[in-house]
Amino acid sequence: MKRRKFIGRTLAGGAVAGAGLSSIEPGSALAYSRRKEVVIREQGKYDILLKGGHVIDPGNNINSPMDVAITEGKIAVVGKNLPANDAKRTIDVSGLYVSPGFIDIHIHAFYTFKFEYYNYRWIIPDDFSFPYGVTTNVDAGSSGVYNFDKFKEIIDSSVSRLLAFINISAPGMDANENEPATFKIALIQQKIRKYQDLIVGIKTAHYGPGIPYDDIHTPWASVDAAVRAGELAGLPVMFDYSARPAQGKWPERTYRELILEHGRPGDIHTHFLSKTPYVENGKPSEDLYKARDRGFIFDLGHGGGSFRWEVAVPVVMEGKFYPDSISTDLHSHNTSNGKVLNMANVMSKCLALRMPLEEVIRCSTVNPAREINRPELGSMKVGNTADIAVFEVLNKEIDYIDARGGKMSGDKEIHNIMTLFGGEVAFDPWGLNALFWQNMPVRRRRG
Repeated sequence: MKRRKFIGRTLAGGAVAGAGLSSIEPGSALAYSRRKEVVIREQGKYDILLKGGHVIDPGNNINSPMDVAITEGKIAVVGKNLPANDAKRTIDVSGLYVSPGFIDIHIHAFYTFKFEYYNYRWIIPDDFSFPYGVTTNVDAGSSGVYNFDKFKEIIDSSVSRLLAFINISAPGMDANENEPATFKIALIQQKIRKYQDLIVGIKTAHYGPGIPYDDIHTPWASVDAAVRAGELAGLPVMFDYSARPAQGKWPERTYRELILEHGRPGDIHTHFLSKTPYVENGKPSEDLYKARDRGFIFDLGHGGGSFRWEVAVPVVMEGKFYPDSISTDLHSHNTSNGKVLNMANVMSKCLALRMPLEEVIRCSTVNPAREINRPELGSMKVGNTADIAVFEVLNKEIDYIDARGGKMSGDKEIHNIMTLFGGEVAFDPWGLNALFWQNMPVRRRRG
């Protein structure tokens, strides 16, 4: 590729597929333009004004050039041509997209816990949050009722927001996920009541592989226990579940039964783009449409083995059956080998599948917020907490791998530029919110 073409100009609207905006040349908005210096005033009715960006906020049906004003950590106004004189601090975000902060509803962050069975090393959530536009992470069942209080120490120490699905197995994610004796439904209710601001649902995973069925270890024991716990708590269940063949008197366990019979409206099937039964004759299975019609939710959940082009291409690219939410399933075993880099990387893979940018943002903001019943997150509704991602979409020749290591070519990449969390600038390595060094206030050295 010629260098001149590669360093071509990027404008705000160009990478929105189907949005009716002008096309762009590949490159970085930051590479071609000297941005206006942040303007600071002593007075103003807004604390921060993000000026000149292109707002994509599917929760409020906005996909247009807009300014965003923030006061006391909340969204004050989203509108056109807001006066800069009304803000104490005006940040130039022209040529960039502005959206609600991204929400990753499937990570594993219990990094202080020793897992004796899976031997996973979980990630530190802050390392994968603000740099990639993520303001809210949700741990997907790493802890159970026996150790959730220990996990809360990580929640309390995290700078970015961290919520949790609690595992149906009381010891959390380990070999006991195969043991129905550890499915402590009554204790889960107590823990949820104690931490209702933190626990957003129930998680069941890894039940059944390698164990023979019997009158205790029945095919649907984990799913049915999790659903019962969810019913009692009024919370969704996230399923990480595999089909199994018949064993003796026990019939086959199928995905169709999971999404059409056992799961409820509002329950979530993560890793669904690793499931070949969801492809029929090169198209999305009719079961997917039936389940979605009844309110069942499909989460991407990339992980180290749960996102496959052979499923994603016919389902998403060709069938236009988009995930309801995009998530990473981050843990150190898939970040260290490059299969999952971060949330922006997984979102970029969805662009490679020809999902329109607006739909990618929808599946990374308002949809996951609704799935975990957090309406104050995921949109820039006036009064909502001001969690914001400022990013660009580069047009570039780039290849992406799936969980099996297979490669597919794409032509776009999401690159986060600045992140605001609760109305404060939390990530800004290119200095959108900074003064030039010559204009910095003089600080006298002591002594």
